[in-house]
Amino acid sequence: MWRRPAWQVLRQFVRHDSDTVPSLVLERSMNRVQLLGRVGQDPIMRQVEGKNPVTIFSLATNEMWRTGDGDVGQGGDVSQKTTWHRISVFRPGLRDVTYQYVRKGARIYVEGKIDYGEYTDKNNVRRQATTIIADNVIFLSD
Repeated sequence: MWRRPAWQVLRQFVRHDSDTVPSLVLERSMNRVQLLGRVGQDPIMRQVEGKNPVTIFSLATNEMWRTGDGDVGQGGDVSQKTTWHRISVFRPGLRDVTYQYVRKGARIYVEGKIDYGEYTDKNNVRRQATTIIADNVIFLSD
């Protein structure tokens, strides 16, 4: 009689707790991305009918780390990973400057937010897409 499964107790607690939370309370959250890397392709400008134009390019970031138990001076294997990011620039002034001046191989710093979306390709197949919506692009010298 006193032994109810834990999931039943938890479910009832969550249901009771969610009934007492006011519906107008907004939770604070943050979606910020900072990337430093090299441009993988020259930017392209796209515009879908009825929507704002966008400048799109790819950015490569690298991570390096040393494996092994040795001290700093003793070596070990160095491993590296390259991650590719799709960058989209919608802000009118930034979009145009990025399209005009960013070139393949340039070293840039990008600030923005991550966005997950879905689109339909040429073959009518639904695809998932992850992109960084850039708020700021800073050109760095090599």
